[in-house]
Amino acid sequence: MRAFGSNLFGWAGREGEPRDRFGPGPTQTRWRDAVPLGEMTLYPAAVDVSSGPPAPLQAGKLPVALLGELLALLPSPPSSVLLGPRIGEDACAIEVPGGVLVAATDPITLTTREIGRFSVIVNANDVAVMGVRPRWFLAVILLPSGTLDSTVREVFADMQASLAHVGASLVGGHTEVTQAVRQPIVVGQFLGLAEDGRFVATGGVRPGDVLLQVGPVPIEGALAHEAAGRLTGLDPSVVRAARGALDHPGISVVKPALLAAELGATAMHDPTEGGLVAGLHEMAAASRLRIRVDLGSVLWFEPGRAICTALAADPLAMLASGCLLAAFRANRAKAVLQSLAQHGHSAAQIGTAEPGSGVCDADGRPLPWPGRDEVARLLSGRSEGPRSMS
Repeated sequence: MRAFGSNLFGWAGREGEPRDRFGPGPTQTRWRDAVPLGEMTLYPAAVDVSSGPPAPLQAGKLPVALLGELLALLPSPPSSVLLGPRIGEDACAIEVPGGVLVAATDPITLTTREIGRFSVIVNANDVAVMGVRPRWFLAVILLPSGTLDSTVREVFADMQASLAHVGASLVGGHTEVTQAVRQPIVVGQFLGLAEDGRFVATGGVRPGDVLLQVGPVPIEGALAHEAAGRLTGLDPSVVRAARGALDHPGISVVKPALLAAELGATAMHDPTEGGLVAGLHEMAAASRLRIRVDLGSVLWFEPGRAICTALAADPLAMLASGCLLAAFRANRAKAVLQSLAQHGHSAAQIGTAEPGSGVCDADGRPLPWPGRDEVARLLSGRSEGPRSMS
């Protein structure tokens, strides 16, 4: 379960500028393609316009318009920052003597269950979707007053088990008990090194590319645990399957992301808050184009979808950790799908990129950028219904 922060790190390539090739397929991002932060573009689907007195911010990601406004005020980063703050990107990239350092950070705030494990997985995903293997992990662990040492031991044990699975190491961090928090919180940070200087950005999609979905949605089990009392009408086997989603099908995309990079992905993204549709919007915004989606081709995790139905939630706007979005040149799609299947990764072609902005369905009807993730809405106790996109 990832917290409801914002993906701030990003990149966009100069239009028409050639890029270096990597592996057997299409091109990937090189550091010299980076452009100034001031060129970031927000399009209408991402902007919230209101009148009257300002309302308090809702739980979840910052409104895209506000975040874009804040990022636009930042000074230009030093030349060593090859990929810096931008809406939709998953990590940053910094040039160092040994190559390019890729770094990502995310807190775990939505749940108190297995937070050590979640912290490792969601942060590893953000580095892996850059086409770089996550290697070094740091964690800030904040614990409320009254926490028992058994809780701390569990968090550390979960982190270590997950790090061993990823093949990474805990290299630093900070731990304290504080009255500033009401539940245990882990803020993780993962680092990886692209020794050859190559990485894949969310903003690398080009018109004519096809979009592949690797792994079904929605497979996070938050609501199965946190909203269990509202699921009494569901078949118990469905609820058990949703609760076990962390293990099967799992929420790590490290292996498929690294494979997709080898196969020549032009762009990758790890859709989380706001679900699959928000992830597609983030790719479209970062790449400055429109993505046309065939909703009939979307891969579903049926227990998660059943829970959405029971709670009147939109599955397309539900937390989507465990799903990978990857763009490829159209002539590579068939071979890539075959290779992914051979390695045990379910995948489908769900969309194409074209000139324009935003996200639309196969008939050209716009799909709104979710203003809020459905998990955040439901767990906040608000009663408004979902904005259906499915």
